[in-house]
Amino acid sequence: MKIIKNEKLISRNGKIGQYTSLGALVVLGLGMYISFSKPDLFTYSVICLLVGFIMTQVGMYMGNRWGRSPRPDEKFDTGLKGLPGEFNMYHWPSGAWVLLPFHQKGKVEFTKNRWRMSGGGFMQMYMRIFGQESIGRPEIDAENEVQTLKKFFAKKLDESFIPEINPILVFTSDEAELEVGDSPIPAMKLKQLKEFMRQGVKNRVLTVDQIAKITSLFDKE
Repeated sequence: MKIIKNEKLISRNGKIGQYTSLGALVVLGLGMYISFSKPDLFTYSVICLLVGFIMTQVGMYMGNRWGRSPRPDEKFDTGLKGLPGEFNMYHWPSGAWVLLPFHQKGKVEFTKNRWRMSGGGFMQMYMRIFGQESIGRPEIDAENEVQTLKKFFAKKLDESFIPEINPILVFTSDEAELEVGDSPIPAMKLKQLKEFMRQGVKNRVLTVDQIAKITSLFDKE
C-alpha cells in the first residue's frame, strides 16, 4: 500500500492544537486568579473560564487529530498494513473511501437516527464532558467530507472518471464499544477496517483506468 501524507498540514495543525491548549491554560488560570483575588470582577472571571473551556475543547480536538502520536493517520497506516499495492492511502485528503477517525471511549450507539454516547456513572459522564470530545453528528461530518472530495474530483476529472465516494466511521480506541444498529454509514473499530477493505476488493467498482487516473491526479498534488 502506498501512503502519501500532507506533512505541512499535519505540522501546522499540530502546532495550532499545542498553542491553543497552552493558551487555554493561561486563560483558565487568569479566570481562577480573578475569581479569588478580585471578587468584584466576577463577570470577567466567568468570561475567562468560558473562553478557556472553549479553547480547551478546540485544543483537544486539534491535538487528537494532528498532534498526539499515534495520530489517526498513523493508526490507519498500522491498521491497514499489509494491504496490496493497488491501495493508496492519502492523508489528507482520503481516497474513494473517506475514513473519518473517532477517538471516543465507552459505549457509542446509533439509535433513533442519532449517534449517542451512553452508560457509566458520574465519573464516566464527567470524562465524556471534560475528558474527550462529544460524538457530535458523524453523519454530517461524513457528508461534508464526501462533498469536498466530490468537488475536488469535479474540477480535475471528466465525469466518467469520478468514482463513487463512501464514508466509513472508524473508532480508533480499543475501549470503544459500538452498537451501530441501522446506521446508514459503515462504522467499525480500527482492527476491523483491514478486513472490510479486503472484502471490498472482491466487489471492486473502480475500473483500472479510473484507479490510474485518480492515482496520477493525487501524485501531481
